[in-house]
Amino acid sequence: QRILRLAEMCRRLETEEEKVLPFYPSSLAEGELQDARRALEETPVEPLARAMQDYVGLERFWQRFNKAKLEEKVLEQVRTALANRNQHLRELLQQYLAGVSISRKVLKD
Repeated sequence: QRILRLAEMCRRLETEEEKVLPFYPSSLAEGELQDARRALEETPVEPLARAMQDYVGLERFWQRFNKAKLEEKVLEQVRTALANRNQHLRELLQQYLAGVSISRKVLKD
């Protein structure tokens, strides 16, 4: 029940694009998709695989979770790149201001 309530709360926060296209398009080729579907339809033999069938309903949750994590990582990288650019621009500004103050001293003399 808690997971369903959280999913309901998260649904309200989704953008229109996420509601229409909640996941990235698959990068698998058509043959690979067919193989994956066939593997999912087969009855699992291993105990762990049988236990995982109880959680098939959470597949969408994990897809959304992984998508959110990927977007979080991308945003972290963008933030780092912007911080580096900001630092570079600050250094250039300091150099410019230092040059302006020196040229004023030269003009006064």
